[in-house]
Amino acid sequence: MRLLLLVLATAMVVGPLPKVRADPPNGIRAVVHDSVITADEVDLAIAESVNRQQFLSRPELFQSKLNELRGGKLDELLNRRLILHEFKTAGYNLPESIVDELVQEEIRAQFGDRVTATRSLQEKGITYEKFRQKMRDQFIVTALRQKNISSEIIISPHKVENYYLAHKDNFKMDDEVKLRMIVLIKTNDPALPDARKMADEILVKLKNGDSFEEHAKMDYSKRVQQKAGAEWFQTSHLRKELADATAKLKAGEYTDVIEFPDSCYLVLVEETRPTHVKSLGEVRGEIEKDLLSQERARLEKQWIDRLKKKTFIQMFP
Repeated sequence: MRLLLLVLATAMVVGPLPKVRADPPNGIRAVVHDSVITADEVDLAIAESVNRQQFLSRPELFQSKLNELRGGKLDELLNRRLILHEFKTAGYNLPESIVDELVQEEIRAQFGDRVTATRSLQEKGITYEKFRQKMRDQFIVTALRQKNISSEIIISPHKVENYYLAHKDNFKMDDEVKLRMIVLIKTNDPALPDARKMADEILVKLKNGDSFEEHAKMDYSKRVQQKAGAEWFQTSHLRKELADATAKLKAGEYTDVIEFPDSCYLVLVEETRPTHVKSLGEVRGEIEKDLLSQERARLEKQWIDRLKKKTFIQMFP
């Protein structure tokens, strides 16, 4: 923070507006002062935030996702250019020695050394100079955001309580049950025992006094999908067969074998909770986090709107 304050402790100066051609070349999506945002930049920014491996078998879905995200990413890039233009015209200064230090820290963290970094960047089609510029821009954007959007926002207890009272339905929980499960996966391997037969044998042992918890921990020749620990579930989110089988059980009781096409279940009910609304104490941290995020978003929008009013912007379809 001391570094940010040192870098940003300068006076405000507004630069002249640029002249922009009336008919820009194809592919330009926006101009911010004298900085151009291209369609390729927008698509690259989207591609960097989307795991393309998920869409290898469905390229048309990837294209649909790109189209869906283009507007939002264009706004992000536009806001970034506004902030960088503000840094340039307001008289701020970022010493190159600080940029060098930032780059070296990032290289050590991400690549280990300069040689590996250069090779890795080249494989991605990125020059060292572009990497350095990206690091510089990231620092500037982060620094100006911290300067203009207070990091000391205080959400009062009264505001949290009012939000809780106005949004109680958001914190409503359906009937819940804490379950411990033994799950035996079916397989076609003839060398392994039949899953249903094994489940029936375990059930007999449980009825003879064996510990459900101990059986939940056992390997059973790698036939068990182990769920030794008990977990809370909303009954409305359980598979119907599991919900029906556990609905009438009391704490400490377990089901008979529940068979599915791919597995067999034995389920122990440890605790139950009826439909209820979470208390303010349970959700206070969650509410404070949401309100803090909302307030920061509001302050950032106000700041960006001010930058837009004093900066030349032209958008293209």
